[in-house]
Amino acid sequence: MKNSQDEWERLIQSLVHQRILRSEKVIKAMRRVRREWFLPENMRNYAAVDTPLPIGFGQTVSAPHG
Repeated sequence: MKNSQDEWERLIQSLVHQRILRSEKVIKAMRRVRREWFLPENMRNYAAVDTPLPIGFGQTVSAPHG
């Protein structure tokens, strides 16, 4: 299994490279607050995928780019 922290950092770097992430405050916050903390256990392996993910009760957590 890949290291989820490394995958998350690669996603952040990709979003910075694409100029989607520009604010240093937002970048710093994304490095401190991991998306997987808000996901059900069965979805945590997908935390670094840039797409909305289901969190239950018909709701989703937004994609990191948006």
